[in-house]
This record gives sequence, C-alpha cells and structure tokens, in this order.
Amino acid sequence: MSNLPEPSSVIRLPDGTYAYADHLPAIQPTTTPQVVHQHIHQAPPDRTVQRIALGSGIGAGTVAAGVYFGPLLVGALTAIAANLALLAFLAAVLAWGVVSVVKSVGGPDGKAAAKTLARSRKSLRRR
Repeated sequence: MSNLPEPSSVIRLPDGTYAYADHLPAIQPTTTPQVVHQHIHQAPPDRTVQRIALGSGIGAGTVAAGVYFGPLLVGALTAIAANLALLAFLAAVLAWGVVSVVKSVGGPDGKAAAKTLARSRKSLRRR
C-alpha cells in the first residue's frame, strides 16, 4: 500500500472523470483555429460532352472510350497530315530537280521539254 499516491493528488476533470494530478497533460491555452484561404488558379476540365452523352442514355463505357480514343485519333490524324506534307514537299523538290537537270543537260530539246513542263504546271495551278 505504500506505492499508492496520496489521495489529495486525485482531481476531478471537467468531463466528470478522475485523474492523478501528477499525470495530467500540460494544458495549452485554447485559441481559435487558424483559417487557411487557398486559391486554386486552374479551371476545372470541361465535361460538357460527357454530361450530354450520359444524359442521352449512352453508357459510361462509351464516354470512357471517347475520352480515351479522342486524343489518340487527333494524334493519328496529325501524324498522317505531317507525312502528307513531307511527301508533298519531296515531290516539289524532285520536280524542281528534274526540271533543272533537263534544262541544263538537254540542249535545245531539253529547253523545249522544260518549257512544255513549265506550261503544264502553270495550267495545273490555274485549275
């Protein structure tokens, strides 16, 4: 019985429970909580198409497929357009090269052929 604390060190807490005075946590002064204002400068994604699609009765799988395959389709079309532009550029360079070679090598026949080729190119441009 010598290990028991003195009865005077037992106090009653505001919530009605009892505790030993030497085991109480340090009481910190109560302060009002600090309000944090957070400003996010980013617009939410536009989900108009998804809302219209879901409202018209098609399933979420169709919407997910559109969200997934839409950017893939744009990327594929862009790649195709870039390839076609490169091929058109190569065709123009090769045509210019052929005309230049025919003019310089062919003599009078080459100049006549180059003139004919130039006329045909001009007529194609007018169309």
